[in-house]
Amino acid sequence: MQQAFVPAGPGRARVAVLISGRGSNMAALLAAAADPAYPAEVVLVLANKAGAAGLETARAAGVATAVVESRGFKGDRAGFEAAMQAELDRHGVELVALAGFMRVLTEGFVFSWFGRLVNIHPSLLPSFPGLETHERALAAGVRLHGCTVHLVSPGVDEGPILAQAAVPVLADDDADSLAARVLAQEHRLYPAALAWLAAGRVRLEGGRALVVADGAQGALANPLP
Repeated sequence: MQQAFVPAGPGRARVAVLISGRGSNMAALLAAAADPAYPAEVVLVLANKAGAAGLETARAAGVATAVVESRGFKGDRAGFEAAMQAELDRHGVELVALAGFMRVLTEGFVFSWFGRLVNIHPSLLPSFPGLETHERALAAGVRLHGCTVHLVSPGVDEGPILAQAAVPVLADDDADSLAARVLAQEHRLYPAALAWLAAGRVRLEGGRALVVADGAQGALANPLP
């Protein structure tokens, strides 16, 4: 069994959060990391758009920010990712958390960070990868919907699942009401899953992620005793 992330020492893991917009999940991670007992420290918020609203949230929290404009690279994905990597290196980043980062990363970048690159997706993967997850869940008539935190692999919204939270789909739901219920769980789930990873509690076996975590409860999925 392989450990996904091995902490370098007794200090907190250094995390970068990548965003493209308002970054509500980023804000949830920042709030969790404000506790000195939390095993991860957000040292950088990086956006691929200069106008991303989450940058101001990060600055107000005293977190360093950077912008690498994806549109400035005109299809040069390798160049864009090299510029991002330079920022990550400059801030000594050990873990990368995607939080509404609307870019598909290359295989090379993903493999270089595998086990240390995590994402949150607004569905119960493997159902409804991609966009418009809430509309598609309603159209499919599912009775449960939710969110997933997973390690990132080269496929879109693929990779070993760390945790999931489910919510009921109500008879009078529309996409907005369902999205709001799921988002509340995202803000709960992402900090918990990142903490497990940062603390070195995630193991990989046969393409699956197994979490060894004390005190996991409710909808926080797949903890081992």
